[in-house]
Amino acid sequence: MSTIEILPGEAELVARAATDQDAFAALYDFFLPRIYKYMRYRVGDINEAEELTSQVFERVLGRIGSYRPERGPFAAWLFAIAHNTVVDYQRAQKRRSRVPLELIRETIWETACTAAGPEETVIRNERREKILSALSRLSDRERNLIALKFSAGLTNRVIAEMSGLTRSNVAVILYRAVRRLRAELDLEM
Repeated sequence: MSTIEILPGEAELVARAATDQDAFAALYDFFLPRIYKYMRYRVGDINEAEELTSQVFERVLGRIGSYRPERGPFAAWLFAIAHNTVVDYQRAQKRRSRVPLELIRETIWETACTAAGPEETVIRNERREKILSALSRLSDRERNLIALKFSAGLTNRVIAEMSGLTRSNVAVILYRAVRRLRAELDLEM
């Protein structure tokens, strides 16, 4: 089980971040990898994940003065913004259908530029496709909770505060979703 990394002096940094660039930079540096992993997990495309991550931090910069610590942890507030950014993105994607050329380019680039041989690359790509396929059969809520837990590294407590669920409900949903994923992947592999 992984431990959740805590930013020392986070409360003070958050309080200063609206007017102090260095304080905001410290928050940005700490949370950027976690937000990016969450976005990468949710949208699957590197370029889109980078763009959405930057949108999250633009929104955070504009709204940091409205954060209220008595309402919950900063991470919950931040990931709520990230979640809403993904929802907005997904709504926009449904309105316009497009061929995922980025995915094709990414796969070709990975195949051409990795040290792995062609067989290893094919196996890795097949495994990734199976995982993505199994994930797509979960509900949006299950996928979101899995992303928050495993990609963003949030605790069940923070996820519960963010989602409005109880901690035990978060734990049960995660347990059942992971169990379903394992069962589906065992059947496919």
